[in-house]
Amino acid sequence: MSADSTDTELFSATYPVPAGWGTDRIPDLTGKVAVVTGANNGIGLATALELAKAGAALVLAVRNPGRGNAAAAEISAAAPGALLEVRRLDLADLGSVRDFADRFLDEHAALDLLINNAGLMATPRRLTADGYELQFGTNHLGHFALTGLLLPALAASSAARVVTVSSDLHSRGRLDFTDLQGRRHYGRLRAYSNSKLANLLFTAEFDRRASAAGLPVHGYGVHPGLVATSLITTGRSRPVRTLMAVPNRLIAVSPATGALPTLCAATLPGLPGGTYLGPGGRTGLRGTPGVLTPAPRARDTTSAIRLWEISRSLTEVSYDFTPTPTGNGRGAPRS
Repeated sequence: MSADSTDTELFSATYPVPAGWGTDRIPDLTGKVAVVTGANNGIGLATALELAKAGAALVLAVRNPGRGNAAAAEISAAAPGALLEVRRLDLADLGSVRDFADRFLDEHAALDLLINNAGLMATPRRLTADGYELQFGTNHLGHFALTGLLLPALAASSAARVVTVSSDLHSRGRLDFTDLQGRRHYGRLRAYSNSKLANLLFTAEFDRRASAAGLPVHGYGVHPGLVATSLITTGRSRPVRTLMAVPNRLIAVSPATGALPTLCAATLPGLPGGTYLGPGGRTGLRGTPGVLTPAPRARDTTSAIRLWEISRSLTEVSYDFTPTPTGNGRGAPRS
């Protein structure tokens, strides 16, 4: 099978998301534990806020604890009595990812929701602490490692979900497996699109492997549409920031609206694993959540498996899909 071929088994599930799905449809999450990466602003903060309102205990995984504490205060004001923890997590540093996972597993028996939300967009070519291209290393490898290290806690849940935030720009991605770090050719937006394509290939392969092992864990990919956040403009030149201010005002949706596909994937009862949700509007940039079909390159099994093996080697994180007794987050060994 070629790298561009389409595998109909990946992201082929259909499901009737209720028309006009909104936060009023989120079920009671009391007793559930959720981790949200990048929860200090934008879509991550909006996601964490709604999960807290529904009763979930939240771990806000953030690079800057000061900003995380400010976000926690905002959530507490809107959801009095919310159970919140702020924990440092730098996805561009695999040592930080391991430290976060070790502490979580020491303090929590199980994890019900993992929201892989944090990310960088269109940065100059820089490297992570481990020497990997920054966008690929943060957006994909960091979350790949985090999910694998937290898998024992996910497996200990009665029905865990892993939601990874991708982008419609994944359709512009094209993974060159001989140059994943962009050493020969690098473009800011190309690297971002590649990392978002990697997010979806990871989601599909994770869900496939978890399902084959009989684990009560499912993976979902989402894209939020065009959202008015700082992600688009951070690190860009003043002319670009000025140019992007126009669509941000006229077209982009609020972070609260952009969080809806993530919240739907995390909480909609009966949603099959391995599905891709995004705005159901005609343009794909706005509208309430619906199940969508990603680009063909995101549905290629050969690429998904190859990326998985490379990611395992680069992060030195091996997934143990052995089922564990419910309520014992340390039940399976971790690499």
